[in-house]
Amino acid sequence: MSVSTPQHRPGPAAGAAVLRGASMLVEALKREGVEVIFGYPGGAVLTVYDALYDAGIPHILTRHEQGAIHAAEGYARVSGKPGVVIATSGPGATNLVTGLADAMMDSLPLVVITGQVATDLIGTDAFQETSTLGITMPITKHNYQVRDVAELPMTIKEAFHIASTGRPGPVLIDLPKDITNAMGLFDYDRPVHIPGYQPTIVPNRLQIRKIVAAIKQAKRPVILAGAGVLHAGAHEWLRKFVERVRIPVVHTLLGLGGFPASHPLFLGMGGMHGTYAANMAMYEADLLINIGARFDDRLTGNLAHFARQAKVAHIDIDPAEIGKNVETDIPVVGDAGEALKMLLEEDATPGDYADWVEYLLNLKREFPLWYVPDGKTLKPQRLIEMIHQMTAGDAIIVTDVGQHQMWAAQFYPFEKPRRFVTSGGLGTMGFGLPAAIGAQIAARDSRVFAVLGDGGFQMTLQELIVLTEYQLPVKVVIVNNTALGMVRQWQELFYSERYSQSLMPVQPDYLKLAEAYHMKGLLATTEEEAERALREALATPGPVLVDCRVTPDELVYPMVAPGKGIHEMVGVKP
Repeated sequence: MSVSTPQHRPGPAAGAAVLRGASMLVEALKREGVEVIFGYPGGAVLTVYDALYDAGIPHILTRHEQGAIHAAEGYARVSGKPGVVIATSGPGATNLVTGLADAMMDSLPLVVITGQVATDLIGTDAFQETSTLGITMPITKHNYQVRDVAELPMTIKEAFHIASTGRPGPVLIDLPKDITNAMGLFDYDRPVHIPGYQPTIVPNRLQIRKIVAAIKQAKRPVILAGAGVLHAGAHEWLRKFVERVRIPVVHTLLGLGGFPASHPLFLGMGGMHGTYAANMAMYEADLLINIGARFDDRLTGNLAHFARQAKVAHIDIDPAEIGKNVETDIPVVGDAGEALKMLLEEDATPGDYADWVEYLLNLKREFPLWYVPDGKTLKPQRLIEMIHQMTAGDAIIVTDVGQHQMWAAQFYPFEKPRRFVTSGGLGTMGFGLPAAIGAQIAARDSRVFAVLGDGGFQMTLQELIVLTEYQLPVKVVIVNNTALGMVRQWQELFYSERYSQSLMPVQPDYLKLAEAYHMKGLLATTEEEAERALREALATPGPVLVDCRVTPDELVYPMVAPGKGIHEMVGVKP
């Protein structure tokens, strides 16, 4: 949704102060408890940056606006709080577009401030003018352009409210330069009331009771848990519910960590590169309870074969997702946590499906994730396992997009929420390194690993200097197979091994690159070298870059080929 300014408001509250627009913004950010800003200055936001100079809010200067917004995404994913971004007009704003689309797809709360030319110049093709509202309308949860400084305080307050309530998402405020200079009354005490935006939090109890009844009748139930569980902070409620009803759990990519991977009822990740047990559970189920997940194509495969025997219950805070892709028998609109609490209140108990549970657990044992060590090269799967072992499974893992992303999801079992940071719906290469910056800032005392492909890393590698400048102890692990690995995999399997522009045999000297960015660089070409390098990296207080030369032709398995059903997996066994 998109509007120019908030609706007409009542008069100012007592104690409202007269401030310049830029100072209003700073004061509003303080009132919202903003801990950090990610941004890049420019002409249209100079007044804002002048106000930030002595505002006392930490600011992280990334080396590209795309780095700033991905860092804000990483911060939002780990902290659960809105990430705040500031960029200038024109190219500053357009460089944020990829991050806005990424955050929109993955439901991440952001408040993004873009500069704009003065109001009397809008529409004249002035220097560094773009239609930021028009460009970002389809990829934001809401966007504004402020034309009256009196509307600025409530615009900011509404932006934070919209970004962080209901289904989270990015909200953009386009701020003309003259508005930042104008004087006006700063009143931040009025409550937010948006008649057209009233998300449903508490589900309808009758629909909850229908799920309870369906569980009692089911013979082959399965729970699909998505990122909505994490956004709702509902991981403990999910565990209690699962242990009450004894129904196995499948996770989406972005839901990983919402249910402990070591739990005996966890079947693994579902979808294109999901486990055999997880996919067969969804394929053969007679009851599929979706809690906070989108039925996107990477999860479902060919919809003609997805959960065709199942009664589908879908719990989601966004009513637009229910019935969008998969026909739903029991729609439940509301917060995942509230729904799970209500399910427990209704005293849901297991039905007659113990044999089904044992069947699925046997599939999990019979068809585990696998790879074939050769005793010579460094297998990427083994690399992920080593990171897991050396961190006792307690690190925050941030990935880019591609083969390494899937290996991280498969071979680093997540026990806790908000420990896996990746780009899901948009699949944004270049996401990983800046997102790791935001993740480390959100969790200062946690170990953060940026697990990156050599392709994605080279898209945003300039952000290495941010690690050095702010002494962020991120361990950057390049899973280097000298290729665009997932593109190469598809070309091998579906394009007769015609590797068109997917091979990158000429690589930078990453150790010299690390030196140039004032950090330690390490090289590993074997499993033994990787173990030594990772131990050294963990023992080093600051940032470290580890170039891991992995087996170049390794494939991600299992895999559901495009157009196939989730039961038609290849590479299930070696």
